[in-house]
Amino acid sequence: QVQLVESGGGLVQAGGSLRLSCATSGRTFSSYAMGWFRPAPGKEREFVAAISRSGGYTYYSDSVKGRFTISRDNAKNTVYLQMNSLKPEDTAVYYCAATTSRYSGNYYRNSEYDYWGQGTQVTVSS
Repeated sequence: QVQLVESGGGLVQAGGSLRLSCATSGRTFSSYAMGWFRPAPGKEREFVAAISRSGGYTYYSDSVKGRFTISRDNAKNTVYLQMNSLKPEDTAVYYCAATTSRYSGNYYRNSEYDYWGQGTQVTVSS
């Protein structure tokens, strides 16, 4: 069993920045690719970003590409989401998730992930 705990959410003005963290415990962190998701209208959870087990490959949705950066520190068992140039439409609960899948082509699918955190609220005011 893997536990994921997100932190770093809060209230920020449009154009501002936040850094989310997701600390994990349980099995070896480096065994998992990690993703960030958020709810979206008509979808259970919308893909935001993902990172490979080593951290060498990163993936982003078009809506956040160029503004958000995903990274990980395998020594600290933590994945991060640096969010810059935030917009009101980025307001959401952000969830981190872990997957043992080795097929990066599926990292945008929330069904691909085995474990989920409880989420952290991000609110961007206009």
